[in-house]
Amino acid sequence: MRYLNPVKMVCALLCCGLVSVVPTQAREPMLPKVYSEQVDVCGWLMSEKLDGVRGYWDGQQLFSKNGHPLNPPPEFIRELPDFPLEGELWGGRGTFAQTAGIVRRKQPDEGWLQLRFAIFDVPAASGGFTQRIEIVQNWFAVHPSVYAFVIPQVIVPDSEYLLQELQRIEKLGGEGLIVRKPDALYSAGRSIEILKVKSYQDDEATVIAHLPGKGRNAGRLGSLLVELKNGQQFKLGSGFSDDERNNPPAIGVVITFKFYGKYPSGIPKFPSFLRVREDISL
Repeated sequence: MRYLNPVKMVCALLCCGLVSVVPTQAREPMLPKVYSEQVDVCGWLMSEKLDGVRGYWDGQQLFSKNGHPLNPPPEFIRELPDFPLEGELWGGRGTFAQTAGIVRRKQPDEGWLQLRFAIFDVPAASGGFTQRIEIVQNWFAVHPSVYAFVIPQVIVPDSEYLLQELQRIEKLGGEGLIVRKPDALYSAGRSIEILKVKSYQDDEATVIAHLPGKGRNAGRLGSLLVELKNGQQFKLGSGFSDDERNNPPAIGVVITFKFYGKYPSGIPKFPSFLRVREDISL
């Protein structure tokens, strides 16, 4: 297959208005909604939901999802194109805390070289998702990078296959799946045309208090009293490692937890601690 020169191709797209430059501070990312079996995703594109730190490349510099400039070493970004990309800064399954720690460092650090920029969209390009992602696939076919790759996409033949793949990824320690409508245009905010698929739901809450433990957990954390964004408070007592019970998340920090539906009161069922939102300040 013969590829066009990516630089010439992108310049032509800029001239035609098919790719535009979006000011980093002014942009709002496209975000997924939660998958429901009522949505027919047959024919959509599926990929693993990588548990990393979201990154935005504006063609010259790498930023966090909140618009803060990041500080990767030059070799990490050397082969990235001169047009915007979105992706996850990812160190592998189960490495979110380490990844967030590396990404927030104020000076270029060799820890970055343990990470890769896993690309899932070309936000400034026009056209559907398939057309947008082809632009960066063509780029890396000519400019391969050790530190960046385009996340593979697989067509969903039916809902049974989707759930089988979800079970496989979760057994490997993955977080879940993302499914995208192939012809979906890029739009800011939550979109029904991109969905996250998990066997559980997750949410965020603020730590209000540390509640003491009993029995095996006497003398250390028993549970957290946390507050949802709507002001509801509840106790969160499972999912903690021994180290986390001895050194619990600080009061005032935001944590992520998983749960399985809600009671009529709105309180999450079977909540379990996942992690501190260490990327909240990024």
